[in-house]
Amino acid sequence: MSAAAGAVIDARSGQAARREHILDAAEACFVRNGFHRTTMQDLAREASMSPGNIYRYFDAKEAVVLGLAERDRERGAVLVEAMERAGDKRAVLMAILGRFFHDITREAAVLRLDLWAEATRNPAIAALVEQGDEEGRTWLIEMFEAIKTSPACDPATLFDAIAPLMKGIIVSRALAPDYDASPAVAQLHALIDAGLSGSLPRADAETGR
Repeated sequence: MSAAAGAVIDARSGQAARREHILDAAEACFVRNGFHRTTMQDLAREASMSPGNIYRYFDAKEAVVLGLAERDRERGAVLVEAMERAGDKRAVLMAILGRFFHDITREAAVLRLDLWAEATRNPAIAALVEQGDEEGRTWLIEMFEAIKTSPACDPATLFDAIAPLMKGIIVSRALAPDYDASPAVAQLHALIDAGLSGSLPRADAETGR
């Protein structure tokens, strides 16, 4: 490798490290102060960088949130790839859901809750949240379709059944420091098992209509 090529690689590595540092600082600020109250100057102070340097990487708070979302997607993709090498798709799905909802930190849950709230008044954040939700929905529906054990399974209906429970786990984790997700995760797994086998309770049966 030439000295020039090595210098370019080092520069890119340095830029990537600074970007990660800014994202870590942003996450800390958003959790501590909320997205709405956090300014780019706050991010600069948290990262021990000048505001001008922050703007070299992110031109607005919304861009920082997009960076956080992209980082989460990349980490999720790495996790899925690693688990797929170790087991079948059904086992992978259950392991990923169990690991995510058991391991999510209170800080991450608080940040998610704050962004949901901000999405009600900030169109840019609403678009980012909607995109992330749609990507998650698409991935789960495709996974349900691939592993269903009965033709009676409707992947979209199954997703609609578990979505409120998944959001509820995150809300509970954010609001209760000592929250134990185990019972809710067990219920989530049971709902998925029922849905994949085509035995998910029908809404009209539950309401008596």
